[in-house]
Amino acid sequence: MTTSVLTRRTLLAGATLATMPHAWAQTMPAARGDGRLIVVFLRGAYDGLSAFIPWADPDYGRARPSIAIAAPDGSAQTTIRLDDRFGLHPSLGALLPLWQQGVLAVVPAAGSPDPTRSHFDAQYQWETARPGRTSEVSGWLNTLAGLGGAHGSARAIGVGEANPRILAGPQAVKLVARGKAAQRAGALENPRTREALMALYDGPDALSTAFRQGAESRLQTAQELSREMQAADNGAAPAAALENDARNLGALMRQERKLRIGFLSAGGWDTHAGQGAATGSLAGNLRKLGAALMQLRRDFSEDGDAIVIASEFGRTLSENGTRGTDHGHGNALWLLGNRINGGRWHGQWTGLASAELHEKRDLPVHHDFRAVLAQVLRPAFGLRDSQLAAVLPGATWDPQLDGLIRRA
Repeated sequence: MTTSVLTRRTLLAGATLATMPHAWAQTMPAARGDGRLIVVFLRGAYDGLSAFIPWADPDYGRARPSIAIAAPDGSAQTTIRLDDRFGLHPSLGALLPLWQQGVLAVVPAAGSPDPTRSHFDAQYQWETARPGRTSEVSGWLNTLAGLGGAHGSARAIGVGEANPRILAGPQAVKLVARGKAAQRAGALENPRTREALMALYDGPDALSTAFRQGAESRLQTAQELSREMQAADNGAAPAAALENDARNLGALMRQERKLRIGFLSAGGWDTHAGQGAATGSLAGNLRKLGAALMQLRRDFSEDGDAIVIASEFGRTLSENGTRGTDHGHGNALWLLGNRINGGRWHGQWTGLASAELHEKRDLPVHHDFRAVLAQVLRPAFGLRDSQLAAVLPGATWDPQLDGLIRRA
């Protein structure tokens, strides 16, 4: 009895999964091992504060005078009310029935404990489940695929991205890749057009000088934006393709039941400028995301299936001078499935007052993304404690997320 109590205390103090196997097992729901896992990764750091909106917090509207979504009033351009604190972006209205059915949940302040604001580093660390480390290691989905299946027999599939790090490693995986549209600089991108325009405005007059300066600035800005977006998207297709990718993933995983792990990604979430509010570029992407998630729900609605929607980090609370948001820290992480205790949000939320923010600008990370994933993986794949530690090295048990999974 004394040993059991000491073990529980050690666990709550943050012992690693590998060192406290018995306490971990006592805390987790029953391990059934009959599920399928789908991970949807939004590259570029999507703005969770516009998707899962803390509409009742007065600091939300004050920090975002141009891009805040209006408080719910029942009209089409305002927040869809979920409870007294949070709501959905109006473009995510398709997801409301899932919330009402109790199969969709959110952890509103989750993420990596590493404070990097680099897309490349944050994505790599998320995909390898090793915050703060960039050494060459397998992706955590590849490691998961190697548990319970014969080496060389694919159990995981990625659709829509050529070589995602999350699936990289010794285990065989299926990849259905597609190219990414290039960033464009308008008419100036065409060399002949650019040369002709520069020749036309080659004089010393003020108009010609202004045109040349503007053209050079436009081209330079487009090139810089292209590099930034390419780094943010990391080869992922735009959100517009996500629904079709989701449909393809469902078809392929129905054909091969041994495929129990699926990965989708979408780029275009790096909204530094012109983010929009109830309408605009982000609203369009969210609408496409909602359609893709509804497609996934149709194909992955068996009792053990789970869908995780995440991003490498969040975005700043305050809008910037170009009516966008910059790289942040904590973010909303979504979960969908019959065993998810949905229709509610989980974990800690401390509001948007400056003193509660990370570096007085971002959502804090109250919950390590690995702790959220561990809640899903144990019942879905029936993993032993040592296996959980192999997939999510260094993760600790988070008792504040105990209610995330149904214990039926």
